[in-house]
Amino acid sequence: MSVDKSGRQLIAPVITLANLPDPSTLGPYSTYIAWAVTPDLARDSKLGVVKNGRTEVGVVGFNQFLLMITAERSADVSQHAGPAILNGTSPSMALQPHDAPPITRTAPHAEMSMHGDAHPGAPQWVMPPMHRQVPQMAAGLEGLVPNVMPWMPSASTSPVAAVRPREVLTLKDGDSISLVAGMVRRTIAGRSVTMYGFNGQSPGPMLRVDQTSHIVVNFTNALSQPTTIHWHGVRLENRYDGTPMPSQAAVAPGATFRYVVTFPDAGIYWYHPHVREDAQQDLGLYGNLFVRSPDAGFFAPADREEVLILDDFLIDDQGTPVPYGADATTHALMGRFGNLFLVNGSAEYTLGVGQGAVVRFFLTNASNTRVFNVSIPGASIKLVGGDVGLIARETWVSNVVIAPAERYIVDVRFDSIGRTPLVNHVQGVDRFRGVFFDETDTLGVVTVAPAAAAPVATPAAAAFGRLRENASVSRDVERYRSRFAVPPDYTLQLTLDTAQTLPFELWQTLRNEVWPGTPVEWTGTMPMMDWLATSRQLRWVLRDSVSHRENMNVAWRFRRGDLVRIRLVNDARILHPMQHPIHIHGQRFLVVAVDGDPMQNLLWKDTALVPAGSTVDLLVEMTNPGTWMLHCHIAEHMESGMHLMFDVVP
Repeated sequence: MSVDKSGRQLIAPVITLANLPDPSTLGPYSTYIAWAVTPDLARDSKLGVVKNGRTEVGVVGFNQFLLMITAERSADVSQHAGPAILNGTSPSMALQPHDAPPITRTAPHAEMSMHGDAHPGAPQWVMPPMHRQVPQMAAGLEGLVPNVMPWMPSASTSPVAAVRPREVLTLKDGDSISLVAGMVRRTIAGRSVTMYGFNGQSPGPMLRVDQTSHIVVNFTNALSQPTTIHWHGVRLENRYDGTPMPSQAAVAPGATFRYVVTFPDAGIYWYHPHVREDAQQDLGLYGNLFVRSPDAGFFAPADREEVLILDDFLIDDQGTPVPYGADATTHALMGRFGNLFLVNGSAEYTLGVGQGAVVRFFLTNASNTRVFNVSIPGASIKLVGGDVGLIARETWVSNVVIAPAERYIVDVRFDSIGRTPLVNHVQGVDRFRGVFFDETDTLGVVTVAPAAAAPVATPAAAAFGRLRENASVSRDVERYRSRFAVPPDYTLQLTLDTAQTLPFELWQTLRNEVWPGTPVEWTGTMPMMDWLATSRQLRWVLRDSVSHRENMNVAWRFRRGDLVRIRLVNDARILHPMQHPIHIHGQRFLVVAVDGDPMQNLLWKDTALVPAGSTVDLLVEMTNPGTWMLHCHIAEHMESGMHLMFDVVP
């Protein structure tokens, strides 16, 4: 997803023209030039010279813009002065204020807590708070609650221990460990809350292992509901994948399961449940896996390494967690956006380094829904890897867009003394007023201390300025380059079925929406609408374009060694278009094209973001036999049907 560090979408227009007259017939003009102009006409950007035929012009970084073609005296002009011949608008210009009067909520509605279990102490529905920059909701929604009973984990008669800091466990080939999924007590926004963790930790223990090694994980489920562990991105044996049926039965409360986990690929991975992810994962059941390469030069030198899991958590106006649906997921339409940001389970992540230090950050997005746009103002950032290892060519970046379940690896050099924030900077949309706005949140703070003496030229500092070519990745990719331009073997349409009954007021509000060309929903500006729709009322769909089969009725069968091109087409003509981070279990793939444009710098991945209205082509290497899952990693979308199974046979 191409956005700048402020979260503004970067658009590269392709302009096709016909029947333009010679510009000299219009006056003293020699050329035609395309411009992007903001709606208030205050700023413009020269895109380049255009003529009859197809022309690729410069990049536009405005949320909304007018596209204008003028006749000019020279191609060298910096301001448009000649007559405008053609004009148009960006899709986002369709965003207009709602006619329906909004309701401004100034205080919590006590009556919203009336729907819940009858017995004392049972969880009650509480209304999600309004977004701080969009303090109004659509009329008619203020008295509604989801059509499921609310649920939160509750402590038994025995006390629940306070959550402990994450441990780092370094394991050798053949080692065994125990993991227990159970309840922990955490302080969230000043309140004591019962949540989940592994071994009393959230995030769970970080496991450091060697590439090609295997470990045994003796798992115990101490929760009150079934669960599993999915080893995300790890190409392990199918029966240990953690997908409940067919790879294994869900582990019942009090039961155990023995996982044997092998690690064929170096890089950063993670583990999480695959039963009611919308609740179990969100409550803290996740942890990282770091797989070390035997190649001492796999990474360039760094002064330190930091493994960060990014997350968010939803609380109400008083700091109380918003409950989950007991037997169906809430937030089924847009996903559950949290309003409290967490890094490694903490709302107050800090790090201290010396001036000039090079820090390697391993970033994992464990949120249910949120796509982060991470930047570090004043620091230099180099992208070095992601989901399944290294990128073919390291590259300088100003920001990293990371969707749910994705991982990225960046080297960052801190030269400025003082406090440097880790920032999530995105563009929100207020659909009631029809405007875009900046939303900036600090995820954590790095304090850079001055060097006690003259800075020492460490190996990390010396290596940081070089952009490495990773020959092993390039060689791996080159084997498949002949398949980059072939037609897709399969096409999946990512769409929505709302044949089930949504609340009338919600349906009417959504029908009045005009899709404004925002390919990613970056932030939850419509919390009431997000909250109300449940998986009983709508179904997210993966539809095979040839067989027209959907979700679990899709019957794909491949042979081990097949190389399969899968095209993902995200339907923008539905009630509320959404992005979808698509994850494929047990295999790895390359993103070879986005919206028809070939990708130039490749990286092996297991999860790919498909923005609303976009087409993304994957080249999937089918090397791992078994029955595997493909699904959207917005937890509420997967729980609302957006998953399929495929077979890879020997």
